[in-house]
Amino acid sequence: MTGSVGAVSTALSAYRAATQPGGDATAGVTGTADSFGSVLTRAMQGAVEAGHQADTASTQALTGQGSVTDVVLAVSKAELTLQTAVAVRDKVVAAYQDIMRMPI
Repeated sequence: MTGSVGAVSTALSAYRAATQPGGDATAGVTGTADSFGSVLTRAMQGAVEAGHQADTASTQALTGQGSVTDVVLAVSKAELTLQTAVAVRDKVVAAYQDIMRMPI
């Protein structure tokens, strides 16, 4: 969950910086220039990492080395991350469709 929360906070900080008067749309949390693409890339890497952690926890539980609680937490985190990624994708597609419908 930390990876997805970090990516969301980075995106939120970039949005706030862009909407403030005189704000830089590319400024991230640390003040470095982060492009929208790099923020999305980090968010997707976090989502993939959450899936790998869920797989690892499940494998450990099946071999008797992990607890069911760890599996439930890891799978819940991966599910939440995936739902967030799908929601962002849907918003991007909807925005693209709105732009394509605009008259020239």
